Amino acid sequence: MTAAEVADRSGIPEDVIVEKFGLRGKHIAADDEHVSDLSVRAAETLLTESGVDPKEIDVVMYYGSMWRDYSVWQSAPHIAHRIGASNAVALEYGNVSHGTPIALRFARDLLRAEDELKNVLVVAASRESYLLDYTNERARFMFNFGDGAVAGLLAGDVERNEVLGAHAITDGSYSLQVKVPGGGSVDPGGYRYLDVADPQSMKGGLDQVSLPNFLAAARGAVERSGLTMDDLAFVCPLHTKRSMFVALLAELGMREDQAVYLDDTGHMSGVDSLLGLDRAVRAGRVQDGDAVLLLAAGTGYTWAATVVRWGAAQ
Repeated sequence: MTAAEVADRSGIPEDVIVEKFGLRGKHIAADDEHVSDLSVRAAETLLTESGVDPKEIDVVMYYGSMWRDYSVWQSAPHIAHRIGASNAVALEYGNVSHGTPIALRFARDLLRAEDELKNVLVVAASRESYLLDYTNERARFMFNFGDGAVAGLLAGDVERNEVLGAHAITDGSYSLQVKVPGGGSVDPGGYRYLDVADPQSMKGGLDQVSLPNFLAAARGAVERSGLTMDDLAFVCPLHTKRSMFVALLAELGMREDQAVYLDDTGHMSGVDSLLGLDRAVRAGRVQDGDAVLLLAAGTGYTWAATVVRWGAAQ
């Protein structure tokens, strides 16, 4: 879906979509392509590229969008079955847009805590473009939502690509602002698209705390990694509006060539920062020994960061 198509559906001028939303276009799943399908494709591609037998996977952890194939359902067991991970335990949690930093933290901690576990396959997908009502002005900040999937394999017995420190901050006062209000036990038959309860209150509040909390999460993760902010070589943030992206880099003391900006995909729930890392590595933008910051935030509201030492430590 191009920026022009988003503009046509929403009534927002195309130049605003491109310049302010930071969106040239985004990917949309097919009508019959669901979160499990996207997850399986990402996982199978990863296992093929890495030469790993799916029967050797100990844990399959799904951490993507909570809007899955069915409303009350666990996707992780289905994904594990379809990829042939017959010896894996399936785990699932719903940390939505801040999913990647949390997933890497959880997987690292599992491997550290349980010696019998050799690896963890993390996988996330989002199909939340289908939750958008382009006529609802309250939800306009979510018009950048697109569809995609990512997978990562963490192993406890390798000396490359180490997951270092992690940190997160939650402000639960925003927990009821962004949601699909219908379909749950409060309102089983209500509005079935993403909505914002009080856009002005949310924007006014988040504008004050988002940047400081992004920075606090980043600094916490860096400090727990035994590093300083000057040691960061690259950052992979979630997709945000252009002004937030620029401000965040300025506060981190980083340049735009030290970051991935997903203006051709938009925001894909928990997918963004790991997909950004994948792109950066394949493009040769991340070098051996680089400290890479994966940074995200999600409704709830939680800001999360994890640092990865890519390649071998120098």
